[in-house]
Amino acid sequence: MSDILEQIAEHNRTIYLDKKLDIPVSKMMDMAYAASGTDFAFEKKLKEDGMSFICECKKASPSKGIIAPEFPYLDIAKSYEQAGASCISVLTEPKWFMGSLDYLEEIASEVQIPVLRKDFTIDEYMIFEARARKASAVLLICSILDSQTLGKYIRLCDELELTALVEAHDKNECDMALGEGARVIGVNNRNLRDFTVDPTNCLRLRDYVGDKALFVAESGVKCREDVAELERSGVDAVLIGESMMRAEDKTAFLNSLKGIS
Repeated sequence: MSDILEQIAEHNRTIYLDKKLDIPVSKMMDMAYAASGTDFAFEKKLKEDGMSFICECKKASPSKGIIAPEFPYLDIAKSYEQAGASCISVLTEPKWFMGSLDYLEEIASEVQIPVLRKDFTIDEYMIFEARARKASAVLLICSILDSQTLGKYIRLCDELELTALVEAHDKNECDMALGEGARVIGVNNRNLRDFTVDPTNCLRLRDYVGDKALFVAESGVKCREDVAELERSGVDAVLIGESMMRAEDKTAFLNSLKGIS
C-alpha cells in the first residue's frame, strides 16, 4: 500500500476543484458563518474529568476494507451517545472510507454530543463545509499540511468556533502542531503512509506534549488494559474506530473500556 495518505489527499484536491464549481467558495463561507455556533463544544467535552471517549462511525478503511457491510449510521451514533460516548467521529471521505457529509449532518442533527468531521483536510473549503454541515470539530493532519497552512486552518476553525483536532505521528509533527497554536493534539498510533500500528507511539509522545495541549490517543485501542495504560499516562481522550464498529453490543463494549462491569 504505497503512501495511501498522499493518494487520499490528492484525490481530495481533485474532487474539491469540482465541488467549488457546484457551490462557490463565497456561498459555502456564507453558509458556514450563518450556521449556529458550537462554542468549541468538542474541546470542552475533552476537558471534562476522566477519560473522554470519541467513538467513530466508519464503514470501511484502506487497510481493512469494508468493516460494516450494513451501516445504519444513525442507529450506531445514537447507540454511542446512549452508551456514554463523549463525542462522535464521522468519516466523510467517500472513496477509501465510504464516508459521506450526509452521514455527518444527519448524525449531528440527531445527537446531543459534539461531532467531529474526520477527513483529509486539504482546503479551507472543507472547513467551511464542515461547519455548514453541523460539525463541532474537524481533523487537521500535519502529514499533509505545511506549517503555514496548518496555522491558517487553526485560526479559521477558531473563527468558526470549531475545534481543530490536529493529528501528529512523531515529535516533529507535535512541534509543528504546538508551534501553530494547536490546543488539541491527536497522536495517531497508525502510520497513515503504510497503515502499520504501533500502540506505544502515543505513550512515547505523551510526556513530550505535556500540558501544552489536550492529548488524544488514536488507533489501536482494543481493551480495558489499553485504556488503563493511557489513563496512567495522563491521556485526556481516546478515539476508538474499528474495535468499536465491530462490537455487536456497543454499550457493553464501551462499558468494558471504561472498566464498568
